[in-house]
Amino acid sequence: MRDGSKTKELIARTALQLFVDKGVTATTIRDIAGVAGIAEGTLYRHYESKDQLAWELFSTNYLAFAEELDCLQEGYDNLKDKLTAMIRQFCTFFDRDPVLFSYLLLAQHGQLKKVTPEMETAVTVLQKVIAQGMARGEVPEMEVELAAAMVLGVVLEVAVFKAYSRITQDLAPLSEKLAAACWCVLAGNGTH
Repeated sequence: MRDGSKTKELIARTALQLFVDKGVTATTIRDIAGVAGIAEGTLYRHYESKDQLAWELFSTNYLAFAEELDCLQEGYDNLKDKLTAMIRQFCTFFDRDPVLFSYLLLAQHGQLKKVTPEMETAVTVLQKVIAQGMARGEVPEMEVELAAAMVLGVVLEVAVFKAYSRITQDLAPLSEKLAAACWCVLAGNGTH
């Protein structure tokens, strides 16, 4: 008996590409099955609905990335190094799997409402790291949510430009510039 993992992976990768290309709402089960070259019934053996498929793809990957960032940041002693490592990881992730990263980036507005407060996300990891840096006096005190939003604004807007081909180069080589810009945002660049 086959375990179906290859078929499930085919469905997932096909759905990711279609969700990025057409959007979750405009993509149908028929679209996914047709592009994957499987029967619609086969898809339903792995996922009960398109919404469940979209959520599973989002939550599994979104939460796994947060865990990866949290483990990564623990290997550094100060906020600046933690932030630089995390931004480098964001950029490397985009370059390594632009379809998945684009899906997480573009689908977040429809999926984030399902994220519960007890789920650790990349945002909560970043907020924790910034709060700890503030507590150590590495950057001026400010509202942690605002600080995280400003950092994410710098990084994610560049990713949006990349997703829409407004930036054509890989993001990893830009990670040091992005980290420096984020550090200026947090450190207040002498304006505090």
